[in-house]
Amino acid sequence: MNMPIIHLDSIGKSYYMGKEPLPVLKGISLDIFKNEYVALMGPSGSGKSTLMNILGCLDSPTTGTYILNNHDVSKMPDNDLAEVRNKEIGFVFQQFNLLPRLTAAENVALPLVYAGISKRQRNEMAMAVLEKVSLTDRSHHKPNELSGGQCQRVAIARALVNTPSIILADEPTGNLDSKTSREIMDIFNAIQASGNTVVLVTHEEDIANYAHRIVRLRDGVIESDKQKRENPQLA
Repeated sequence: MNMPIIHLDSIGKSYYMGKEPLPVLKGISLDIFKNEYVALMGPSGSGKSTLMNILGCLDSPTTGTYILNNHDVSKMPDNDLAEVRNKEIGFVFQQFNLLPRLTAAENVALPLVYAGISKRQRNEMAMAVLEKVSLTDRSHHKPNELSGGQCQRVAIARALVNTPSIILADEPTGNLDSKTSREIMDIFNAIQASGNTVVLVTHEEDIANYAHRIVRLRDGVIESDKQKRENPQLA
């Protein structure tokens, strides 16, 4: 098998309350391979949000090593981490995090502005990914003119526009009704089937069941790591 796209070796993360360290992650070791579909689960306080922030290069571990796509990102300075984030990771959040004054297409194109891509090319790339999430007809609408499900589709398109190595989704259906949640999860299935690596953070069993592998955290350690079904593209 190939090298893992994500390699975590004994990752620890502590926060400080005064001088007292408060360990949140306690030696997490985990490999995720290209085109895997992994759900991270765990009760509140299990460390899953902290782990997601480290996976997404939003935070650095206190101890241990994180290799992302052959780059050691565990000790990188913040400005280098920001560059890695923009190139390697597409984020989808529960709150959508869209800019209210921009249209759907402009929101999707935003990561490309930082990548220094021309306006015409940005627009073409944004429209191409909006087509993937069946939203080209709403490309000129602003977030307040879209439903929750449509806003999440825009957020997914924005995550895809840079062709990142990994799509990292944090409770992506947390604000949606069950029918819309199913539609959004069908989009993630299609994204993974087309070759992307998807890591999903959720506390909902029915959402985690869309993934092929479920990693459960408790009290800052991995409690279980189970392959649900064989991913045909990894076989």
